[in-house]
Amino acid sequence: MTTPAALHRRALGGLVLATLFWGLSFPTVKGMVLTHEQLLPGSSNWFVTVMILGPRFLLSAVVLFLWAPRTIFGLTPNELRQGALLAVTNALGMLCQVDGLQFTSASVSAFLTQFTVIMIPVVVAVRSRRLPSLVIWVSALMVLAGVAILGRFDFQTLRLGRGELETLLGSVFFMMLIFVLDDPRYAGNRVLPVSAVMFGLEGLTFTGLALAVAPQPSAYLVPWTSPAWLVSTGVLTLFCTLGAFMLMNRWQRHVTATEAGLIYCLESVFAALLALYLPALLSRWFGFDYPNETVTWQLLAGGGLITLANVLLQLKPPARA
Repeated sequence: MTTPAALHRRALGGLVLATLFWGLSFPTVKGMVLTHEQLLPGSSNWFVTVMILGPRFLLSAVVLFLWAPRTIFGLTPNELRQGALLAVTNALGMLCQVDGLQFTSASVSAFLTQFTVIMIPVVVAVRSRRLPSLVIWVSALMVLAGVAILGRFDFQTLRLGRGELETLLGSVFFMMLIFVLDDPRYAGNRVLPVSAVMFGLEGLTFTGLALAVAPQPSAYLVPWTSPAWLVSTGVLTLFCTLGAFMLMNRWQRHVTATEAGLIYCLESVFAALLALYLPALLSRWFGFDYPNETVTWQLLAGGGLITLANVLLQLKPPARA
């Protein structure tokens, strides 16, 4: 029989692996953007974005359907409701984040997105009428400091324009996604049908947007003729969507929302580490210059703070309400 402590450790391992897969998406998506610019020069930012998002979610839904059609058809109303809520919150969060990034710097976007680690304890405190512990506040502030260092955030340039407000709104939707998975009303739901609903709705939404903003209908088919784009889509589908989100849907229910918000910040650490060597490998495949990043004090200090914050929290994890 699995003890609660052992189950908690397995959940932590599963969520950390999910953040590793999400970290893999950053250099992969960057390579796809450069490939798309070669295939369809002058494409709008929205078309490039939804062309990268749509196929990975749509293909993930198809894989789950082919893998277990009886399970998918046997989904319950509660599973359908949770899957739809996950799709809506994640899709809105991604769209706000991507559109906001066009009007602000990457470092500001990364910093403001991590405000989920502050908002989650505040919401939990309001709901439970109990102040978060000092360990939670210290861990959250360490994560924000780590992300600010990783992104070379400059407080003097911060302004609340369209990009900053959209990024903050996106972090609210990501926080809502975490709370949907934390909701005890969905504790008995099965991962497979919930994930299939989530992937299917997001895939259809992003594909519809791609067709709507395409310069012409035939432009939607052009990326599918590129081997590099197809392989990258396969990586995003297998690891960054099927792997990461199903790990999240499976294991987050065994940790608190506060713990989950902090663990997910490891995504920025893994993304920075993978950027040290993966771009050069992708360059040989994509056929253009995509240089590796280098080890800096920001990587060591920022990544160290985020990692230490998660270790500190696990020494005295918050109790589930």
